[in-house]
Amino acid sequence: MIPVDSAAPRRPRIALTSGEPAGIGPELCAKLMTAALPDCDLICLGDRKLIEARAQGLPLPSIEHYPLAVPSRAGHPDPRNADYVIQLLDVALDGIQTGRFDAMVTAPVQKNTIAESGRAFSGHTEYLAERTASPRSVMMLIADDLRVALATTHLPLRQVPDTLNTEMLLEILMIMDHDLRHFFGIPQARIGVLGLNPHAGENGLLGQEDQQIIAPAIKIARSRGVQAIGPVPADTAFVPRERAKYDAILSMFHDQGLPVLKALGFDHAVNMTLGLPIIRTSVDHGTALDLAGTLKAEVGSLLAAVTLAQQLAGRSR
Repeated sequence: MIPVDSAAPRRPRIALTSGEPAGIGPELCAKLMTAALPDCDLICLGDRKLIEARAQGLPLPSIEHYPLAVPSRAGHPDPRNADYVIQLLDVALDGIQTGRFDAMVTAPVQKNTIAESGRAFSGHTEYLAERTASPRSVMMLIADDLRVALATTHLPLRQVPDTLNTEMLLEILMIMDHDLRHFFGIPQARIGVLGLNPHAGENGLLGQEDQQIIAPAIKIARSRGVQAIGPVPADTAFVPRERAKYDAILSMFHDQGLPVLKALGFDHAVNMTLGLPIIRTSVDHGTALDLAGTLKAEVGSLLAAVTLAQQLAGRSR
């Protein structure tokens, strides 16, 4: 008999929500079983019959069964299943809060379908922040050594300037500094802060927000020990020699920073939520309704999300 070391650390237990039932999430959960998974106990939350059907003979993950409200057809979301999608998030979150899970990984959801059901839902990030009573959450995407956080997320572009203010940017910088220390082990994270306007406003010629809103937040953050740098012109911040100066970059709006990150690492980028008392990672893509049921969707981003969750869960114990 091989002696058991009772002091040996337990493998991280990760809850995987299978996401929108009409999307690619259920089949990606099965495709994970064909990849080299990290050392963890992965529990897939979802309707067993749905995942079995979408797997089309692929090996199945460990499934914790929660039934659909109505049968799901690939590519055709049904608002009647919105409560089922939210239930999976609640089970994962409750499991972390009770110590049953160490982290959660989320497959993509169809936000507009959930909204059509009558629920106020703008995304995973906002929902989990509300459920955990977190005053502010921050979306950060990661591809290799590039980390890009967002000051604003799913917001019409014309609303961005009116949404930004010095206090919120300061809160975001403090959260980034804390979580880069806590989760990634970076003691003095260098955070490049992008300007809102072309050339970071060019001393007010191209807009006042960079001088009047962003620069003051950077100054206060630096007085509190955060290595915030900027405002940095967004058109040069991602040039390799420039981005090497930063451990993370704060983008002012969704499509300012994410096109670069996704161009560099779309097949393996990870979405992580900062500012929560839990570990949550996700894919960097949507439900891909046109691919649902075909097994053609690439599993790389979901695998990367599970891998990062496993690493962070092991590091934070």
